[in-house]
Formats: sequence, C-alpha cells, structure tokens
Amino acid sequence: MVQKWCSVLLTVLFIITVSSLAGTAEGADYVGVKKCKACHIKQYKSWQKTTMAESFENLKQGVKVEEKKKAGLEDKDYTADASCLKCHTTGYGQPGGFTSIADTPNLAGVQCESCHGPGADFREIMKKNKEFKRAEAVSAGLIVPSVENNNCMDCHGSDSPFNEKVDAKYKFDIVERLKKTHEHFPLKYKH
Repeated sequence: MVQKWCSVLLTVLFIITVSSLAGTAEGADYVGVKKCKACHIKQYKSWQKTTMAESFENLKQGVKVEEKKKAGLEDKDYTADASCLKCHTTGYGQPGGFTSIADTPNLAGVQCESCHGPGADFREIMKKNKEFKRAEAVSAGLIVPSVENNNCMDCHGSDSPFNEKVDAKYKFDIVERLKKTHEHFPLKYKH
C-alpha cells in the first residue's frame, strides 16, 4: 500500500514538474506595442514612421499592388496567409504571439517585440524597478539587436518575395537598417 502511494506521489510530482518546465520552455507572452509605448513614447513615435508599423496593412488587397506584382504575387488579401504572417506580425507561430486579426489585433505589424523579444517577463522587471540593470532585462528575455544578434534576416533573407533578386533597388543592409529602424533616444532612466 505504501509503495502504491509513493508511486502515485512521484507521478503527481513528475506531472507538476513537467508542467512548470513546459511553461518556461514556451517563453514569455507578447504584450503589444501599446504596452511599450507607455514608457517609450519617443521610440514609439519614431517606430510609427517606419514601414514596420504598416507591414500588416501591406498584406491587404489593393495595397502595394505594384510591389506585389513585381514580386510575382497576385493583388489579393494575404492577411490570413501563414507564409506572410510570420514576417508581417509580431510573434506569429510563437506562444502568446499573433494568431489572427480577430483574436490578436494588438500584435498586427512588426512591433517592438519582433526585434526585442516577447516582453511580458522583462516588462515586469522594468515596471518594478525603473533603474533596473540591462543585464536583468536581458536575463528575462530582452533582446538587444545588433549586427551579431539580430533576427532581421528571418524575414529579409532569401525566402522573402521582396528581396534583391526580384528588385535590384531592394537591398537589406543590417547596419543601415539598425540605424533607421527607429531613433534610439536616450532612455529616461539609467540602465
């Protein structure tokens, strides 16, 4: 009888452990640009002027018709096309990321978390301590994009129908893009 209870107890502990590890493995949830805007208004306003802010709109029929034609695409609605959503939304295919415009409209477009990672965990650090250390936020999932550490090529690589093979004017230069993505205004608090 004792052996049976020990077995049951070990099974329950195993399930609890696996469940908690699965939660961590999935990562943080995406919070959306409006949550970032609350503390980073200058960066938000600068981002609004970029093509990233409009990227989901470009998937709609009647928008960027000539560009679609040049890339060999039809002028149709691509707002539910999985091969487009991975690059025109925030966190598509990731836990807590964009699923559809009906369910997660706050994650349409290429937002802060597309470059900086899902923000739920590092946002908590930032909210609790305005003068947190950058390393604390990085350990909670914040990505600080650089030439060496970027995910830009996931969308701007050879799989994109809008690459320099299709349009000679299109050239993705990571160094230039990091400068133009949005102005990197000084943060309000020292980190």
